[in-house]
Amino acid sequence: MELLQWLFDARIDFAGGQFILLREVLGNVFGLLSALGGMRRKVWAWPIGIVGNVLLFTVFMGTVFGNPGSVDLLGQAGRQIMFILTSIYGWVRWRQAQHDGGTAVEPRWASGGTRVLLLVALVGGTAALTPLFRALGSYEPVWADAWIFMGSLLATFGMAKGWVEFWLIWVAVDLVGVPLLVSAGYYASAFMYVFYGAFTLIGFFVWWRVRSRQDRSEHGEQGGRVSVETAHLDPTVRRE
Repeated sequence: MELLQWLFDARIDFAGGQFILLREVLGNVFGLLSALGGMRRKVWAWPIGIVGNVLLFTVFMGTVFGNPGSVDLLGQAGRQIMFILTSIYGWVRWRQAQHDGGTAVEPRWASGGTRVLLLVALVGGTAALTPLFRALGSYEPVWADAWIFMGSLLATFGMAKGWVEFWLIWVAVDLVGVPLLVSAGYYASAFMYVFYGAFTLIGFFVWWRVRSRQDRSEHGEQGGRVSVETAHLDPTVRRE
C-alpha cells in the first residue's frame, strides 16, 4: 500500500510551481515500449501497453483520483479503457498466430472498402462523441478529445488485424493530440505525442517494407519463402 500511495503522490517539480505526475511519465514510457514492440511485431507489446493504459487512466481522470490542479480529459481516459479491451483481443490474436507456427502478425494492406470504412468511422465517430463528451464535462475543444478517442480505437484495432495503415491513423491522432494536451497542461504526454509522431512514421515504413518483400515473394520474383524478423528500426529478411 505504501508503494501504491507513493506512486499516486510522486511528481516531478519544475520552477514556477509547475510539475508533472510520475504516473503520467511512466504511463507514456510503457506506451512507448508497447509501440516499439508493436513495430517489431512482438506479443509482449500488448501486456506492456495495458500497464501504461492503467496508469494513464488515473492521470486523465484527475478530479476522480485527486490529482492537484488537473482537468478531466474524458476522451483520453476513455481510450485507456478501450485500449485495455482491444489489447486483450490483439494479445490473444497474436498469440494464436504465433502458436500456429507463424509470426505474431503478417503486415498487410487493408482493402479499399476497409479504408473507406475506417475514414467514415473516424469522422462519424468524432461527430457523434463530441456532444456526449461535452455533456460529460470534457476539456475543450471537445471534438479534439473525441477525435483522439476514435483514432486510438481504430489504430489499435488495425494493429491487432495487421493493417499497415494503422500507423497513419496514429499520425492523425498525434497531430490533434499535441496541441490539446499542451493546452490542458499534460506536458509529458504532449512531449511523448511529438515523439510518437516521428516513431509512427518510422513504423509505417518498416511495415510497408515488410509487406513489399512479402508481395515480391508471393509473386515469385525471388525464390524461396521469406521469413521476416523486425529488429530495431529495420526488418531483417532471410530465406529458408
